[in-house]
Amino acid sequence: MLVAVLSGCSASGNTPQSASASSDRSAAPAATPLPSGTATPPGTLLVADFGGDTVTFLDPARGPFASVKVGTAPYGLAVGADGRAWVATAEGVAIVDTRTRTNLGRVPYRTESGPVTDGEYRGGGMGIALAPDGKRAYVGVNVPGGNGTLEVIDTATRKVVDTVPVGRRPFDVDVSRDGAEVYATNHDSFDVTAVDARTLDARRHEVAPYGTEGGLGSWLKPHYAVVREDGRLLLPFEGERLAVLDPRTGRVEIEEMTANTHQHGAALTPDGTLLVVGTGPIGSDDEDPSLTIRTKDGTERVVPLTGPHEDVAVSKDGRTAYVTGGFTRSGYWDGVTVVDVATGDTRRLAGGERPLGAAVL
Repeated sequence: MLVAVLSGCSASGNTPQSASASSDRSAAPAATPLPSGTATPPGTLLVADFGGDTVTFLDPARGPFASVKVGTAPYGLAVGADGRAWVATAEGVAIVDTRTRTNLGRVPYRTESGPVTDGEYRGGGMGIALAPDGKRAYVGVNVPGGNGTLEVIDTATRKVVDTVPVGRRPFDVDVSRDGAEVYATNHDSFDVTAVDARTLDARRHEVAPYGTEGGLGSWLKPHYAVVREDGRLLLPFEGERLAVLDPRTGRVEIEEMTANTHQHGAALTPDGTLLVVGTGPIGSDDEDPSLTIRTKDGTERVVPLTGPHEDVAVSKDGRTAYVTGGFTRSGYWDGVTVVDVATGDTRRLAGGERPLGAAVL
């Protein structure tokens, strides 16, 4: 199960649906743009437009009603209790006031990651998360051809105050529930870097349930993680294996999954249900795109999706999942699939341009 070196998550002969052929724009009528000065309604969906250099605001029923320029190829985003969104772009971390839909500026990276570009392997910010108290933002910075860094931003001064070496291509960044540790999930080095938020001491934990054969050419790598209530990290692999990492000991336990498809984004509902995005086929035996809904006891339902997807956000009440149609590989579509978590019913919502990261305001 190997592909050519530097193919990342690509596999020849399995190119996902392209943007030009995939968007279903009949799913809902266009939302009416909000007048300037009108506050953004609660429950609005915010997505990072990897293909549009913007973030887009979507009414969950009617679609997009505003966009804000943030910088080249925005990837992940995190929103604080104060309504500010921190968006990891190739140029720096953009700050957006989501209540007024205005750009508040951009924090440049301290790490040198090469020319500003777009595309799957671009340098710059990828995963990003906020401390529970909102005083720090943590962003994983990809350095093409080498190890990345975790940059620590003081959200009051809007400056990078520290950097920590991590692994290659930090797809995702998460913070423990008490804010004591930060976790960078490093795609191309098969590991998670656990960082003490106070001392910035770092520990590397290999997470490779299929082994590391194939190196950069393997697609059997970690992508996204979530932090369970007991402090363990859940990392899905291929719709077959769920790696449960104890960051205190480095021990990894494996649980069975059932979707049998390449998996990326993950989220937890308030009751601890795990949502995992199946992007679609990588190997010849893989199943089509899906959303896995896994309860705390390990019972799974697999909801079929149409076309490739990347990440998932969940409503505050846990009843609705929003699965973004952007994709880190070459296939994607411009919109979001809305999934009723209880029934598995789906509908498509047009909006955003290759949307990756998402959050519910």
